[in-house]
Amino acid sequence: MFKKETYVQRRADLKKRVEGGLLLFLGNDETGCNYADNTYPYRQDSTFLYFFGLPLAGLTAVMDVEEGRETVFGDELTMEAIVWTGAQPSLRGQCEAAGVACVKPVAELAPYLREAVRQGRTVHYLPSYRPEHQLKLWRLLDVAPGAEAPSEALVRGVVGLRNCKTAEEVEEIERACRVSADMHEAMIRTVRPGVWEYEVAAAVEAVAAANHCRLAFPTIATVNGQTLHNHFHGNRVQRGDLFLLDAGAETQAGYAGDLSTTVPAAGVFTARQRDVHDVRLACHEASVAALRPGVRFEEVYDLSARIIVEGLTSLGLMRGDAVEAVAAGAHALFYPHGLGHMMGLDVHDMENLGESYVGYDGQPKSRQFGRRSLRLARRLEPGFVHTVEPGIYFIPELIDQWYAEKRFADFIRYDRVLAWKDFGGIRHEEDYLITPSGARQLGRKLPGKAEDLERMMR
Repeated sequence: MFKKETYVQRRADLKKRVEGGLLLFLGNDETGCNYADNTYPYRQDSTFLYFFGLPLAGLTAVMDVEEGRETVFGDELTMEAIVWTGAQPSLRGQCEAAGVACVKPVAELAPYLREAVRQGRTVHYLPSYRPEHQLKLWRLLDVAPGAEAPSEALVRGVVGLRNCKTAEEVEEIERACRVSADMHEAMIRTVRPGVWEYEVAAAVEAVAAANHCRLAFPTIATVNGQTLHNHFHGNRVQRGDLFLLDAGAETQAGYAGDLSTTVPAAGVFTARQRDVHDVRLACHEASVAALRPGVRFEEVYDLSARIIVEGLTSLGLMRGDAVEAVAAGAHALFYPHGLGHMMGLDVHDMENLGESYVGYDGQPKSRQFGRRSLRLARRLEPGFVHTVEPGIYFIPELIDQWYAEKRFADFIRYDRVLAWKDFGGIRHEEDYLITPSGARQLGRKLPGKAEDLERMMR
């Protein structure tokens, strides 16, 4: 937890952004993996952590905007629970450490909310992303699952506060990024022809555990980098493979790091691999150089896509005007995702609150393939923390479909692309803080140039 004053100030700032009513925050519960007492690793709801700092299951919190009062509803541990968990700090004591003086049993929550509704008061709540939240809203507010009406005012208020990171948040994210860099260095030391993907994943995840961190998301450690979110670790690494790692640490306070690195399994890029790697590197460096307050991130994405088109044109895989190709969406055959996403308490920060608010400032998203996966498009502001992660991929199924449809044949040289279907994918990802004058990379920089990666693998 941060100091008490941090949470008190955050809650005060939020109440100024929402006009009246009760602000309802549903914490997460324990969830059984295969029976009730064998649970998945517990993770508190991020917005609950942001405003209350309590990483405990079974809690709900309410802010009364008019009365300025905050209440946490939860139960103290019973002796039967203490037998299994050992003695723990009291709930009341932990709430006081977060600046909350009013603590009530869970049984008093439903009557409290029913009385507020009877009085005609508005109860604001956020979008649900877990079935338990939907069931609680049904029980507490008689809102049937699927019929939820989250408060836009509350969503905008939360996003407005969480999007800009404070110095203490940046310090936590920076620690997560440093541990994440250590995880990637472990991959570089481990991957060789003959090892299994799961051996590499184990070495990577051991670094997080050794630093008292969790994983920010399931590790991607694969020779099939063309599959964007590949969580299968059952392949044996072969000479000639590219190995892609996308992995990050999460601190005990809940803040994430997120890095990607792609290396040649044998320690040396082939000529073809190096050509594509260098196109991606040029794209990455130009994107980073363009970061500064006031710039729309979608403009940086367009820049990254144009550089990829120009690079692939130089390799004989595309043709025509790069600006026109990007506008049409032809680049997405090789670059089917966005350039980056916001990062903080969630690795995709506040994605449960809606990308249109977090990454688009309420504006609609594009429906164009590739561009519709752009999670961040709005003007950058000091305090934003986000990733930069352009990639180049050769996805056999996508190539076959577009070739059969002759899609964007004016821009894509299918006669040559078909010979590249076994290439795989390359991605390199870093995390940046937008500063008043530009941008600063968080954590420790990993090698980006081909020769530096090769040297590190020797």
